[in-house]
Amino acid sequence: MRSSAPLLRVRELTLTHADAVRPSPRDVTFDIAPGEVVLLLGPSGSGKSTLTLALNGLIPHALPATMTGTVEAGGIDTAHSDTATLSTHVAMVFQDPDAQIVTGTVYDEVAFGPENLLLPLDEVRERTEDALHRVGLWQRRDENPDRLSGGGRQRLAIACALAMGSPLLVLDEPTANLDPQGIDDVYAALGDVVAAGDRSILLVEHNLDAAMRFVTRTIVLDQAGTVAFDGPVDEILRGHTEELVAMGVWLPAATLAARMLRERGILQKEVPLPLTPEELGAALPAGGAHMQGEITPAGRNAEKSPDIRASALHPYGQADAQSLIRARGLTVTRGRQELLHGIDLDIEAGSLTAVIGANGAGKTTLIQALAGVFPPPKRQVDVDGLDPATASPRDLTARIGFVFQNPEHQFIAPTVFDELAHGLRLRHVGAAEIEQRVRAMLVRFGLEHKAQVHPFLLSGGEKRRLSVGTALITGPRVLALDEPTFGQDRARAAELLALLETLRRDGTTIVIVTHDLQLVAERATHTVVLADGRVHAAGRTEELFRDEQLFTTAGLRLPALQRVLAHAGAVSS
Repeated sequence: MRSSAPLLRVRELTLTHADAVRPSPRDVTFDIAPGEVVLLLGPSGSGKSTLTLALNGLIPHALPATMTGTVEAGGIDTAHSDTATLSTHVAMVFQDPDAQIVTGTVYDEVAFGPENLLLPLDEVRERTEDALHRVGLWQRRDENPDRLSGGGRQRLAIACALAMGSPLLVLDEPTANLDPQGIDDVYAALGDVVAAGDRSILLVEHNLDAAMRFVTRTIVLDQAGTVAFDGPVDEILRGHTEELVAMGVWLPAATLAARMLRERGILQKEVPLPLTPEELGAALPAGGAHMQGEITPAGRNAEKSPDIRASALHPYGQADAQSLIRARGLTVTRGRQELLHGIDLDIEAGSLTAVIGANGAGKTTLIQALAGVFPPPKRQVDVDGLDPATASPRDLTARIGFVFQNPEHQFIAPTVFDELAHGLRLRHVGAAEIEQRVRAMLVRFGLEHKAQVHPFLLSGGEKRRLSVGTALITGPRVLALDEPTFGQDRARAAELLALLETLRRDGTTIVIVTHDLQLVAERATHTVVLADGRVHAAGRTEELFRDEQLFTTAGLRLPALQRVLAHAGAVSS
């Protein structure tokens, strides 16, 4: 029998970061019982990640924040116990896995925590091997973590948490950088953990499609950081859909699609809103022929589809006069490992191209080489007549704006205002114009109240918006973004994607790397599929998404919502 005592007790918890204008979260109270899987939702800036940092004592012991109220983990007051002791009760996986990787091999990284608990050697080995098998990294146990992809490092961080054996596992966006198989591996491992006994999970996640089969309860924070809803996941997401939409909280893709179909009279209002693609498929009227074109493979109404020719993107180097970015025989090597193998690619001006692929396929390497962040070999890449291999940093940044997967990797200034102003100052823009352009960018991204805050003290979503703002403010002709919606709430992600579409229509060429294939289906004009450092396929998004096998052979799969709608006849063939 499971113990009735809660693993975690939070009472009237209020947290205020140093230099913050207001507390977030505020007056939060809840318990987590053994065996629960709790989904923590809320708009960007509501304090989700900050709340998780208080559960294992990092706040107030290691991070500058004021804390009122109490948190008890396993009956221990976190404010009056050391973090080493608390780690045996609460294991944490951060939003940025690089923030917690400290050793030189994958095996040593997972063993590090159990070793510090002074466990017997045999138990350390058993925990380490089991955790690495669970996340699919056992075969890479002797590699340096730096050689793993972003998704690989995320799985490594999860393995480290699993190896600690703590009763409560706290995960902040654990699948944001994972391919579909990696997501399945993670949730399978987490499901085994919960099913095995009296351990619990607190999950901050925006990929709700993967989480719906897993979570049992939902806590929702509002914009002020207070608890708006707390209850069974079905009750909260179905019963308060409109309030959650208004708050900008992420909802399952099936739920959002069903709302749209309701508005168009295709689904009856008395039918409960589905939470999974399977529920949506069951709710659709028999015979989907009359829904042809209601939801297109690219998620856009036909009249909104961009007028870009099917030949606009040439994966095999068939040059086109409209191509703005060209790669010829692009081969990238780091150390002794060849990551990209002779890539030929043309991307037309004014397109929004998504680069997708399984973890380790070379997505980030490709976009960094195209943008000159990682200098490619000479004469293998051309961006609007500029060779990134030989261009000066000033010329390169004037032509290409780049947004890193981890925003912290590009912040250099002491305040948000100065971060945005930095690129303009390098170009000797006048002070009055800098003030005007920075203030406009702060308003555009909802950061006006954070102008004098240090960038590292922003929430994850705010950091992402700032990183995009810094890339945009100089008006580059090409904008390259690595996982642009990572850490964003639904409303902010939608705003960002709408901004990218506006920029594209105004002539900016957009290239994104993403694991979110639903985003690709809805937003990208063109898609490049990578596999093992080579172009597996490339072309118009709506054409590629008609070929499910193309994705399968690249280690991917179409979003579940797309598959269900296609099966029901809701997607045009």
